[in-house]
Amino acid sequence: MASLSCSASDLASLLSTTTNSTAAATYLCSQITTMQNQLSDTTYAVNNTYLLFSAYLVFAMQLGFAMLCAGSVRAKNTMNIMLTNVLDAAAGGLSYYLFGYAFAFGSPSNGFIGRHFFGLRDFPSPAGDYSYFLYQWAFAIAAAGITSGSIAERTQFVAYLIYSSFLTGFVYPVVSHWFWSGDGWASANKTDNNLLFGSGAIDFAGSGVVHMVGGIAGLWGALIEGPRIGRFDRTGRSVALRGHSASLVVLGSFLLWFGWYGFNPGSFLFIAKSYGQSGGYYGQWSAIGRTAVTTTLAGCTAALTTLFSKRLLVGHWNVIDVCNGLLGGFAAITSGCAVVEPWAAIICGFVAAWVLIGCNKLAEKFKYDDPLEAAQLHGGCGSWGLVFTGLFATKSYVNEVYPNKAGRPYGLFMGGGGKLLAAQIIQILVICGWVTVTMGPLFYGLHKLRLLRISTDDEMAGMDLTRHGGFAYAYHDDDDDQSAKPSLMMRRVGPTNDASPNQASPAV
Repeated sequence: MASLSCSASDLASLLSTTTNSTAAATYLCSQITTMQNQLSDTTYAVNNTYLLFSAYLVFAMQLGFAMLCAGSVRAKNTMNIMLTNVLDAAAGGLSYYLFGYAFAFGSPSNGFIGRHFFGLRDFPSPAGDYSYFLYQWAFAIAAAGITSGSIAERTQFVAYLIYSSFLTGFVYPVVSHWFWSGDGWASANKTDNNLLFGSGAIDFAGSGVVHMVGGIAGLWGALIEGPRIGRFDRTGRSVALRGHSASLVVLGSFLLWFGWYGFNPGSFLFIAKSYGQSGGYYGQWSAIGRTAVTTTLAGCTAALTTLFSKRLLVGHWNVIDVCNGLLGGFAAITSGCAVVEPWAAIICGFVAAWVLIGCNKLAEKFKYDDPLEAAQLHGGCGSWGLVFTGLFATKSYVNEVYPNKAGRPYGLFMGGGGKLLAAQIIQILVICGWVTVTMGPLFYGLHKLRLLRISTDDEMAGMDLTRHGGFAYAYHDDDDDQSAKPSLMMRRVGPTNDASPNQASPAV
């Protein structure tokens, strides 16, 4: 790239005579062009750096999922659930690289499914760079991680491998294409003006695309498998099978909270964009900050609402319930985080806490067993988040985030009519139907082939011991300090080279 330099002496020599006026103009234009190119390169670098950092934050949520899952299961299944979280990322990485990204964002394509960029062929392109692929992959494996929580403590390892690859390679990408790509039939980002109800469904960071997909997939897996042994007694009464570590649950919740700042604000994809006149203090960087604030307020409100509500309902303060309420608030605000006012986010979090409590009551009534409340939290609160966006999306923010469409509908309660709400309800119904007709038969087929649930004996003993070679926590280690062991230890008696057949080798 040409260097940018300009000196008075260079220009003076060109302007000394009128015959050099063309050369002077050429010189000035070349300097301006070089400046424009450098500014363009800098803008691309800043935006890609922002997106990569957001991708790293979302990927860090996998560690949060792992810690949350580990703390929410019994100690005898800790190694199993940790391994499944690693598998979600590894298997999901390959399947999303080979097929998933192309199905989701392989434009130009039809409104149903993408058909370009398989195996990242012809990458990078004006349609996307490697940073964009990495960011979207982190979202895909998050959906798979949600499902693994619903079927924890009783699922065969091969079933995890099959469902995780299928979910990240096909089921989730098709939903992404419908609601996020420029070609999707219901996407608010659609490039033409033929938008669903004149609006498209606004699911900015994935209350539906990510959370509902993962939650409903987990719902079908847990329903087909049935509850864990001992979860309900012979009379049908609920029996709590508590996780073994509240500390890990809290650690995982804070890691997820941290990662959500890449999940929601990062969904803007780039940061160097002004709103209105260039050079002002207000731009997309301001919208990103507002999105982080709405995310925070929804989660905090949901956590406090859950804390006091559960205190009234059960009579004590429960940190596990508070953590789940916190995450429920985050799952709900994910859809409308960029297009609502901060005060509306407080309403979102408050209602999300009660949605989670209500879904848990229904799960108990119908004897549905989900060790992490994943279907209730991500499916139930994710659905509420889509409805919330249809009610509270603000006109000015909708036009900033989704520009170039005059008269775009916005929230019903904000005076924008009911078209956006109708689009949101369509999204809920479509996701429920799509995941049901894809993941439901998959889990049922695995069940019929005896590849889904482990045996009763293995479940009672714990999968760490029967399937993974030992427990996650080593309470007794044979390599401990030898000085603490007895001086005489029994050894197996065996033959020696001594001629006397009756002489045994001495004990050591």
